[in-house]
Amino acid sequence: MKERLHKVIAQAGVCSRRRAEELIQAGRVKVNGDVVTRLGQKVDPDTDSIAVDDVLITRTQPKVYLMLHKPTGYITTVRDPQRRPTVMDLVSADVRLFPIGRLDYESEGLLILTNDGDLAYRLTHPSFEVVKTYEVWVAGYPDRKRIGKLKTGIRLEDGLAQARRVVAIGSWEEGSRWEVDLIEGRKRQVRRMFEAITAPVKRLIRTKIGPLKLGQLPAGKTRALTPTEIAALYSATKSDSP
Repeated sequence: MKERLHKVIAQAGVCSRRRAEELIQAGRVKVNGDVVTRLGQKVDPDTDSIAVDDVLITRTQPKVYLMLHKPTGYITTVRDPQRRPTVMDLVSADVRLFPIGRLDYESEGLLILTNDGDLAYRLTHPSFEVVKTYEVWVAGYPDRKRIGKLKTGIRLEDGLAQARRVVAIGSWEEGSRWEVDLIEGRKRQVRRMFEAITAPVKRLIRTKIGPLKLGQLPAGKTRALTPTEIAALYSATKSDSP
């Protein structure tokens, strides 16, 4: 049975569907020895030979789901051309994994690593409306009017950005602390939103993805997700777990 090439690559645990499309357009995918760059190409994973960066892929790998407490000072990517530390340096696994979504170099907190491309797509695409929760430490004490702009929407260079929820949770020696819910994950989005209301972010911690909580996992450590947690993540995207 034929399926779209980017979906087959994601199901093989190579990367997310979105990243698979980028690999195809970059000419890094071959089908039966020929480079394929057209999106929407259909293949039969049972009969076609599919390779990414000249490495044959298989659909038989077991699915792995890890939670990582990302510390600051790591790039959220599989590899970095500038040879900076990546989150993969903190992970030990027998199969190839990739991170779901973004946390920038200075940010910390909850990150999921997996080889389940379907779940990655569901958790990151805004249409599934999976809420991500952040603890945000900012300089100063923005007033109600400025915080209200985060909820009504702020026009950034890549479009309108809007928080689902913004709640004051305390203070620190240089300012205030807030809990923020988003359903998007654009590059440095939380930081840019607070910068737009002149409240620069000094510390950013992701504490939840959908129903999954970071909890007390120490920084730099990983643990496997439980079957209940995996099912809950799929349920948050209105899908049964695999």
